[in-house]
Amino acid sequence: MSAIALYGFLAHGIIFGAFVAALPLGGRRRMLALAAIPIALATGIASFMHGVVGTPSLTLLILAVWQLIAIKPSPLTYRPALALLSFAMPFYAMALGLGPLDPYAPGYQPLPLLVAILPLAALLWWRRLDGWLLILAIDLAGYASGLFANLWDALFDPLLVFVALAVVVRHHARRVPNDG
Repeated sequence: MSAIALYGFLAHGIIFGAFVAALPLGGRRRMLALAAIPIALATGIASFMHGVVGTPSLTLLILAVWQLIAIKPSPLTYRPALALLSFAMPFYAMALGLGPLDPYAPGYQPLPLLVAILPLAALLWWRRLDGWLLILAIDLAGYASGLFANLWDALFDPLLVFVALAVVVRHHARRVPNDG
């Protein structure tokens, strides 16, 4: 088994555990979430997720671990989720051929992309968004280790975009007054 396949298999087990941690299960939620990880690995749920969704980004894995640990609230709140959606939707549309450019291609030779990330890192540092700065550092270390062939794969993935969409929808659903 290759390193990326092993990473994807284990990461999807943790992501499944984080999904269970997000369910309203009361006081046993944390214990059930941790028990869900080996269950997902042993029963094939993680393999199925890896086969259907593909390799998860390091960002998604870190957010899943954050959800499992639950020491602090997740940094994926409404504004970061909205920013991710604003970037990812046109990115994936163009990557699928709906434009003249392929934004995915620069991720294979990412020196200009890495230079463009410097102002983002400075902004995260200046705004004291330490959680996001840590996530960015781990993403870059994961790419530098050779685990990912494309920098974009380390930064985000379609499942992370779906999670961001769920955060945005949940935010708007809470703001809508009830008619009844």
